[in-house]
Amino acid sequence: MADGRREARYQEIERWLRSRVLQGVPGDPLPSESELASSYGVSRMTARQAVQNLAQEGLVERRRGAGTFVARQPLHRHEAALMSFTEDMRRRGLDASSRLINASLALATQADVDALRLPPGSRVVNVSRIRLADGTALAIENAALPADCAGVLAVNLESGSLHDALVGIGRVPTIAHSWISARSATAAEARLLGLGAREPLLVERRIIYDSDSTPLEHTESAYVASRYVIDAVFAVTTARSREDLAQSAAPTAPALEPS
Repeated sequence: MADGRREARYQEIERWLRSRVLQGVPGDPLPSESELASSYGVSRMTARQAVQNLAQEGLVERRRGAGTFVARQPLHRHEAALMSFTEDMRRRGLDASSRLINASLALATQADVDALRLPPGSRVVNVSRIRLADGTALAIENAALPADCAGVLAVNLESGSLHDALVGIGRVPTIAHSWISARSATAAEARLLGLGAREPLLVERRIIYDSDSTPLEHTESAYVASRYVIDAVFAVTTARSREDLAQSAAPTAPALEPS
């Protein structure tokens, strides 16, 4: 190396893997940790460190029971009109699909009661799905709708859009408010999404209102952080700029005519 320091073995493996990633395309298989350890004459733990470093950068993807692959670059959702997942993927030229976990009427949780402004003890339509793009799992989506939207349960929600189904029964999603946070995947979520234990998720909680400003949908979507990014644009203000804005907006006293 240029500074005279000896390159650690895991760094040597990491450098070689990085070159394979740059030459490959998303989905290309990479050598297993055992194969890397054997080729470089190191322990499996040393090989694992190299793979983990690239996984943390989002360059490789480890699929339980399948191996390690060149990762897709994360999809970015830009600040704009909110589209359904199906429409968003279609516009990107990707095939949107879902694996249905649950679609049924159930007792509303307290969070659903509050979000949808329902009386205590109400029932809601629960729709839980794994959302996929070109066969890759991006998110687990749990949606709750008022019980009078039960007509959507007659629609194929694995291949179709929930929002299209709502429009079909005369309920049009119009305005959305969302909150975004982050947490680690639970063991169940990691299994459904094909992740390692406690990998990071980007969690969006959303309330959608219809054209009458009535709450229509309460949804939590847990996205794989390495596969999906939500972009945001903000205006930057400072204390000085706020003071200047307040002064410019303040009414000025009319000039007094000389007496």
